[in-house]
Amino acid sequence: MTSNPYLVPAPIGKVLSLLPSFPRSFAFVSALNIVLLKQFPADVIEALNNKTLRIHVKDAQLSFDFKCVNGRFVVASDVGKPDLCITASAYDFYLLAQQKVDPDTLFFSQRLSMEGDTELGVLVKNTLDAISLPKFGLEDLKPAAVWSRFTMLFRHSGR
Repeated sequence: MTSNPYLVPAPIGKVLSLLPSFPRSFAFVSALNIVLLKQFPADVIEALNNKTLRIHVKDAQLSFDFKCVNGRFVVASDVGKPDLCITASAYDFYLLAQQKVDPDTLFFSQRLSMEGDTELGVLVKNTLDAISLPKFGLEDLKPAAVWSRFTMLFRHSGR
């Protein structure tokens, strides 16, 4: 596999890095709760309980810090060093979400890295491999689609 031809330009990454972390992490954990959590087996949720995780998008200079508390993903603040950090470029995360590339391929080509609790990383990877994920496309980022998912979250949470 060749190196990633689609990197977020450094000036854009710099601007993105200045954005406040809570709103983006809140949006991220909301998506995780809607799309993934209902598919996780109870033993996986238990293993994730109170573990801090970070998704780091290196070229966009963005990080999403979260943890699982009482069976839900929540924003984690002042994390310091997380239990598990998964790092890749925005494009490589996009390829993973599209299921166009296997995480092992990215890992062995040094385009995806995991730092921290290796056992937790293997559990997360194996869990994601075992469940049926909906394919993510750029059309899912259209404002109407984002708004629909956001309002659905609040309807399901009883707010």
